[in-house]
Amino acid sequence: MSSLKKYGLAICGVGRAGTIHTGNCYRNPKVQIKYFVEIDIAKAEQLKNSFGLDDTKVVSVDEIDTVLNDESVDGVIIATVTGAHQELVCKCINAKKAIFCEKPIALELHDTVTCYEMAAKANVPIFCAFNRRFDKSHASVRNAARLGEIGKIHMVRCISRDSPLPSDDYLKISGGIFHDCAVHDIDMITWILDEYPISVFTHAHAFRKSISEMGDVDTVSITMKFASGSIAQIDISRFAAYGYDQRVEVFGELGMLESVNQHKTSTIKSTKDQISRDLILHSFPQRYAEGYASELEHFLDVIEGTPSIVTGKNVMMVSLIASACEESHKCGKPISIDEQNLTFKPSF
Repeated sequence: MSSLKKYGLAICGVGRAGTIHTGNCYRNPKVQIKYFVEIDIAKAEQLKNSFGLDDTKVVSVDEIDTVLNDESVDGVIIATVTGAHQELVCKCINAKKAIFCEKPIALELHDTVTCYEMAAKANVPIFCAFNRRFDKSHASVRNAARLGEIGKIHMVRCISRDSPLPSDDYLKISGGIFHDCAVHDIDMITWILDEYPISVFTHAHAFRKSISEMGDVDTVSITMKFASGSIAQIDISRFAAYGYDQRVEVFGELGMLESVNQHKTSTIKSTKDQISRDLILHSFPQRYAEGYASELEHFLDVIEGTPSIVTGKNVMMVSLIASACEESHKCGKPISIDEQNLTFKPSF
């Protein structure tokens, strides 16, 4: 164990995602958490103490240059509020630190493009953390689809219903349901099909008054059409009373592939009165626990020079498609997508 190479990492932001990454870094023998960078110093200190990270330094966001000038820091995990991502990404690029960033890289597509252009010129890797790619069940479906096990793919369906209902405070800074939630499903579908849609159409509604008042929606249905003929459907809700509902279905000419919900146990009870089983997992930290650990391992490989499986083109197109879906909801029309020029417009 002592001969293992240790990677020095800084974690920016210790909210929901930052806390998950902290746990995975703590459990990974190849990682040493050098710094927490956080606005709320007391919160970061509490997290540090809960893991017994005596050698980890807690600094404010204003001291980020101290972190980036530290030669023992090999990479930075950015898990702050979304509006802070772009500035931190740019600072990391200038300091030549490998970047692990929660989506989005930037709030606007043109800023995302700029970040990747800067990173390419500086030879700095960016890994945008689309964590669902690292879920074994989802990845198995994708691999089987790409190997042609069900022949020509006719339809892909993603169901993503959140649990528990996020707080209004979070929703106000989330970037909206299309860029906060739908991006994961868009990435999953385009990853499975290995192509991007030529058009999208969206229906959406806000059933919760507080969400409507902030100009967002909580229930979304998206249809995407691809040049290959494949059709994809996305079903999203901000809240499912029965748990974190995450399913992927790929239907082809030779059969079907499914990644189904995970339950607390695999036990099924059958009696003369009923057949029952445990509820599905409650929320994303439980459902994607292994995926989060695996994406950290991938980031360590990226630091060593392995290309990220999430490319800049992937991230840019997912952002573009999410914006097109949002525009379709607003204007009530199908939206055509121009992959070559990274643009979209109403179909008629």
